[in-house]
Amino acid sequence: MNNQKYKKLIFVAAVLLVLLIIFGSSMFYIVKPGERAIIFRPFSSGLDTTNIYQPGFHIVAPWNDFIVYVIKERKTDEVLDVLDKNGLSINVDVSVRFNPTPNKLPFLHQQFGEDYVNQLVIPELRSIVRQVLGRYTAEEIYSTKRAQVEREIINETTQKLKDNYVETRAVLIRSINLPPQIKNAIETKLQQEQEALAYQFRIQKEQQEAERKRIEAEGVAKANNIINSSLTPNLLKMRGIETTLELSKSNNSKVVIIGSGESGLPIILNQ
Repeated sequence: MNNQKYKKLIFVAAVLLVLLIIFGSSMFYIVKPGERAIIFRPFSSGLDTTNIYQPGFHIVAPWNDFIVYVIKERKTDEVLDVLDKNGLSINVDVSVRFNPTPNKLPFLHQQFGEDYVNQLVIPELRSIVRQVLGRYTAEEIYSTKRAQVEREIINETTQKLKDNYVETRAVLIRSINLPPQIKNAIETKLQQEQEALAYQFRIQKEQQEAERKRIEAEGVAKANNIINSSLTPNLLKMRGIETTLELSKSNNSKVVIIGSGESGLPIILNQ
């Protein structure tokens, strides 16, 4: 009797072992650091949009789908030929760094699936770059409004991906290439504009210096007019007498007074 029970236990253990071997890879999961997981229950509630599985060991029923997502930052590079506002072809090298929003993984999976990079990120990046560059001329893109173009691409890409549960870390415009003849024409024009600005600056500087001298001369002339209008003969005679008295009191001066000047003031000579 004991042998029968023993055989049954061995049989059950063997069956469990076989089941573990067959379904073990579908039941036991390890979510690594930098990963998150979601679960899809086909025979009950479907996609679980509430629970996000953190790094660690997890046991899942073998008939459920356990879907692991890498949430580390990723990068994709795109080289695009786009048209500017006037239909001129421009080659652009752009890259974007991103990662899925961890607490929105069920919704990202629901809309785009595990291949969200090819289904969402790359198409949206290409579309936005074409739209933004199509608003400007080649000259603006290459020189005068390049920073504005880059800012619009970054802002629109960031917002679009955020609306679809992807976080944008950076959008980089690595290069903008024009046909050689167009590039040379733009660079020549920019050089001429810089030379014209430098010449205009010199002219303005000379004009400012001339204006400064004119104002200075007018100031001196006004001062002289005020002084001249205030110097009456009596005032000059009084100032002369005061000066003479002060000189006569000096211990270091020995003077000889000879006659008087035309103004009636004595003439003082140093010995």
